[in-house]
Amino acid sequence: MSPLESAIETAVQTFRALVALEQPLARAAQIVARCLESGHKLLLCGNGGSAADAMHLAAEFLCRYRDDRRPYPAIALPTNGAYMTAVCNDYDADEMFARQVLALGEMGDVLIAFTTSGNSRNVLRALEEAARKGLDSICFLGRDGGFTKGVATVELLVPGTDTARIQEAHQLMYHVLCELVEKQLLKK
Repeated sequence: MSPLESAIETAVQTFRALVALEQPLARAAQIVARCLESGHKLLLCGNGGSAADAMHLAAEFLCRYRDDRRPYPAIALPTNGAYMTAVCNDYDADEMFARQVLALGEMGDVLIAFTTSGNSRNVLRALEEAARKGLDSICFLGRDGGFTKGVATVELLVPGTDTARIQEAHQLMYHVLCELVEKQLLKK
């Protein structure tokens, strides 16, 4: 089997396993729709490729996914390099997202976090700060969920150990999340 065939086979197996996440994904969509419908915002975070996913999903909400509609407020937390390097220098990298949740998060907002390993301490700290402030949270996880498992309001845990396949599955799920949210908000 070629590397491409192997990657496709693993991706198909990973995607098939996502059917088990249909109910938590629907719950996540309800939480996001309620947040946006009531005039609140989304805060999104992740590291590396997961930071790119946070930015991608924020762009889908700010611009549009499929339907022409008003922009929905979404802030990708990993975008301010000056801020992030200041926090790493003055505090600790584990605090880079939590401090933003502390400053920007308000009751009714939702934190959406990405961590393929479940072991990103700065993502864990952001989820803990969101919980402390009373915000709902949605976490896209991979592997066994790591030490982040059990912290978010809704967890979307992709089984498997291949980071690339987990990230591809996260992207599929957050695109479906966008579709579900747009359907809920635009039918009203």
